[in-house]
Order: sequence, then structure tokens, then C-alpha cells
Amino acid sequence: MTEARSSSAAAPTGTAEAGVACDIFCAVIDNFGDIGVCWRLARQLAHEHGWQVRLFVDDLHAFDKLCPALDTSRATQSVEGVLIEHWHEPEHAGDTLQIADVVIEAFACELPPVYVAAMAERGRKPVWLNLEYLSAEDWVADFHLRPSPHPRYALAKHFFFPGLGPGTGGVLKERTLDASRADFERSPQTRAAWWRHATGGPPPAPEATVISLFAYENLAVAPLLEQWRDGARPVVLLVPEGRISGALARFFGMPAFGAGSQATRGALRAHALAFTEQRGYDPLLWASDLNFVRGEDSFVRAQWAARPFVWHIYPQADDAHLPKLDAALAHYGRTLPEAPRAALERFWHAWNGRGIPDWADFLQNLPAYAARAKAWAGELAQVGDLAANLAEFAKSQLK
Repeated sequence: MTEARSSSAAAPTGTAEAGVACDIFCAVIDNFGDIGVCWRLARQLAHEHGWQVRLFVDDLHAFDKLCPALDTSRATQSVEGVLIEHWHEPEHAGDTLQIADVVIEAFACELPPVYVAAMAERGRKPVWLNLEYLSAEDWVADFHLRPSPHPRYALAKHFFFPGLGPGTGGVLKERTLDASRADFERSPQTRAAWWRHATGGPPPAPEATVISLFAYENLAVAPLLEQWRDGARPVVLLVPEGRISGALARFFGMPAFGAGSQATRGALRAHALAFTEQRGYDPLLWASDLNFVRGEDSFVRAQWAARPFVWHIYPQADDAHLPKLDAALAHYGRTLPEAPRAALERFWHAWNGRGIPDWADFLQNLPAYAARAKAWAGELAQVGDLAANLAEFAKSQLK
């Protein structure tokens, strides 16, 4: 049985998207980036636009890391106003085949064929979007919202490209994010409570440089740790438990560097933090003077944190990721003076496998990067929030 699905949820006051049902399909390829983006998008569409959202996910165990309220033993459940279905095989399209008004195929994961066939049978054709990976490259604006006709059915899929510049879909940002950051920054009590919870102790002295380190396996980690150890300025390192925990353990001569571990060598003191659900990651960025981030989701959150950051882009074969890295650098470093811009490029390239990072070179430009980070957050906001841009486009197609 095929049914059209529409929302009975009330839309927030002042919105015009009431009655929109949305299905998001997400295949977890590697790490947490795919489901991280989809979960943020699903919550925003539900909470800020009043949509009825159903999220199909093929890996509930990866999802559980970001959303502890999830019950991995249940095939269907509602969490934070989003209906979550375990997408247990590529052909699966829910216990009852229901077609939504807006269908989002995240990162070219391919919809179940039976679902696509039912979309074609629906009197009012759904808005079908392929949510692509984030890229800062110039060509993105040319392909954003381009239609792709289906070879068999009277359907068209539109490509929706996140991006950092005008003419793209922008990146995800909740309406309350700036206010939450401002509350954290202006409250010494809130910051002190965060430090006690995260590390078991008080915030470090003002002369210390606080750095969060979230990265893929990386040959540059050890030499950078050595430079922090030998530096004249104290460094307090906050390391979420994950793929580089082994490198930290080796550096400190410990059997493991799991959550709760602490170690000191020279000017470097490091704390291992427990893996946190999504909302717990932002305060880590706000508490730090510099953030090392990886992939897509943490990369975006670092930009909204308005703090200097270093990006470890997901590595691809034949260095296909490096043009994407350079494109992001071109946007972010555009207004920097020549010397700090060149130092930023050298450091980002070294962190992504081209040489050894020069911490002293980077550190002397940190004040310029701090100023640029604040200005960049304002520039990025002008592109618009991805969820709002997506909702606006879908609304225009549903008229």
C-alpha cells in the first residue's frame, strides 16, 4: 500500500511551511559526518520549520554516539520530535510505504527503488533533493539546485550543495546558536562548570593557550605535540576520545589515553575527553583558543564558534581533497594580510600531509586569526542557514 504523508504538526508562528512531511535517507559511510549532518538537519526542519520529519538511518550504533537517547534495539522510534527508522537494507522503505512531500537523499545514498516508483505514482510529485557534501569550490554555485531528470519516471531530482559562498545552500546553523555561545562567553560560572565537568578541574591560567584536538590519524600529530611540549608558552590540550587517542598515548608513554586521562610533558598538559553528543561539542569549541577539526560537521561548528581553527579534511585518493582544502582557505583567508595568510596555508597543508606544522610560525599570527574568525562568522551568516535555504526552495516547488 502506498500513501502520501503530510504533517499534522503545527508550524512555528510566522512560518508558511506547516503541513510539510519530509523523509531523509542517510547511509553512514565512515565516521559520524553523514549522520551528524542529517541529524542536525532533521531537528532543525522539525523544530524551526514545523515539518514532520522521518529519518532513515542504516547504522543506529554510529547514530547512538551522537544521540544517546536513541534505543538501538528499536526499528522505529521518535526522538526530539523526529521519527527515526532503522534502514535495515537498501530495499527497505518503512513498514508502510508512505511518500513524503520532500524527500532528501543524503550524500547520494540512493533511495529504495520501490520508494522511487511510488514517488512517480504520487499525484503531487515530491520535491526530491540530493543533499551533497560541503565544498567551497567555485563550481558549486553553478550546480546548486540544478535538476536531474529521472531516466525512467516523470521525476526530477535537484542537487542541493552546501557551501561557503553566495549562490550555494550555506551550512547548518540553529537559530539559537549565537545566543548560546554569547551566554557561555559572558558567564565565568558557566565556563568554570564546563571545565570541572570536562576535566575535573578549574579553567587554566590566562597565559595558557587552550587547544581542542579532533582529527583523523595524522603523521603530523607527534611533531606538533613535541613543539607544544618544548614551547615557552603553556598549552592545555583537550582531546575528544577517538582516532588519535593512540598517538597521544604513545607520546605520553601511557598504555591508553581514554576519557578522563591526563598527562603533562614540558609546557604541554593534555586532557582526554569523553565522546560527546552533538550539543556537547559546541562548548568545547567555545572554551578553546584554537580548534583542530575534521570532516564536515565539526568544520562547520568551528566556523560558527568564531575561534581560529585548523581543518583536517577527509583524505581522498590521489589527493583529490586538496583542491577542496585550498578552496576553503581562499574563502577564509581572503581578507588576511599576506604574511598571516601564507602562514595559515602552510600550517593547514602540513596538517593535511604536506610537511611538518610550524607552531611558532602559526602562533605569532594567532591574534590575526582570532580577528578573522569573528569576521568570517558574520560573512558566512550572509549566505543563509542551510535548513532555512532548503525549506525556502522546497516551499517554492510545492506551490
